[in-house]
Formats: sequence, structure tokens, C-alpha cells
Amino acid sequence: MNEFKVLEIKQSVFEDNDKQANLLREELKKDKTFLLNLMSSPGSGKTTTVLKTIKALENEMKIGVLEADIDSDVDARAVAKTNAKVIQLHTGGMCHLDADMTRQGLEGLKIDGIDFVILENVGNLVCPAEFDTGASKNIMILSVPEGDDKPLKYPLMFSIVDVLLINKIDAMEYFDFDLKAVEERAKKINPNIKIIPISAKTGEGMDKWFEWVRNEVKNWNQI
Repeated sequence: MNEFKVLEIKQSVFEDNDKQANLLREELKKDKTFLLNLMSSPGSGKTTTVLKTIKALENEMKIGVLEADIDSDVDARAVAKTNAKVIQLHTGGMCHLDADMTRQGLEGLKIDGIDFVILENVGNLVCPAEFDTGASKNIMILSVPEGDDKPLKYPLMFSIVDVLLINKIDAMEYFDFDLKAVEERAKKINPNIKIIPISAKTGEGMDKWFEWVRNEVKNWNQI
């Protein structure tokens, strides 16, 4: 019987992506560009949150947006109505962005002079959590209608994010959603996670989110 070699493809792919992500992060640091990777399920309120964030901060910093979708330009058209630069990324059926895809998007966006870039990742709680995009920080939105059990079902996502935005709190009374339980479950997985309850629709809690972004962009740009 001939000997054969076993190649761990998944591990190899992740290792290469991690190297590319770290390199991209270093380059963004030198360019003083803060990249935020925003992840969530479809319908959680990502685009609404992005639009409100742009409106609140557009007079303080130059903003760019990378809109990632399997096959759509709906969100990019919405962002294009603002003062932010935007580019649509079609993933060709892939349910996530990796570091190389992100780099291509940044090159297409032409980020010279841009302080803050928001990467709105593909709506998915599984694949995006597995791939480092090279972002400065990772953010997740969990909306109230999705339920309070998501930290139990998708622990990897909660383990890799820096901030958890709990959106649609204005609808809390209509759903069986235990905010305290979500906070406890998320903290058990990731003790360092920052949790900010918000309503992107009404504006409740958004000032805390905007202030977090301001501080992070400022700190990132101080070399």
C-alpha cells in the first residue's frame, strides 16, 4: 500500500487567512484607518445602525463603508445617499468575508484620508465568526426578536466580538426576551465583551455606541 499525506485544508486556510489579516491590520494602523467588522443575522438592523452611525459622526470624521452581500446592492444604495464613501462587495455565494476579500474592498474604496471604515459583513452568525477580516474591532448586533438564547447557540460569534449591540429594545415588551440572561450568557463566554442595548430606530442607547466609536477611532489613530 502506498503511503499518502493527509492535508488539513481547513486549518491551512485559517492559518493563511490569519497571517493576511494581521498584515492588513498593521497596514491600517500605519494609515490611521480604523476598520470595524459588523456582524449579525439578517434583519437584525445592521444597515439602520450603519446609517445612524454615519449621520451622527460624519461631521467629525471621514467615513467609508464596505457592504458585503451574496448578491445584492440594496444596502449600498441606501448608504450612497449619505456623505460616506461606499462600495458593494459581492461574495459570489460565500457566506463570509476573509482578509483578502476585505483588502480588495478597501482597495476599491480607496481609503486614503478615510478615518473610519465600516465593514457590514454577510448576514450570518456562523461563517463570519470563523474568518479574521483584519478589522481593528469586531462588533455583533443581536436583535430582540431573535431571542435571548443566541449566546448558547452561537458561542463562537460571541467569543470573538468586542462589542455586542442588543438592538430593537423598543420592542422588548412584545417578545419573550430576557436582557439580563443574554448579558450573563455573553459574559460567561467572553468576560471582556462590552454590551450596549440600543434601538437604532428610536435612538435609545445610540449615544453610548457613538461615544465608543469616537474613542476607538481616536485611540487607533494615535501611534
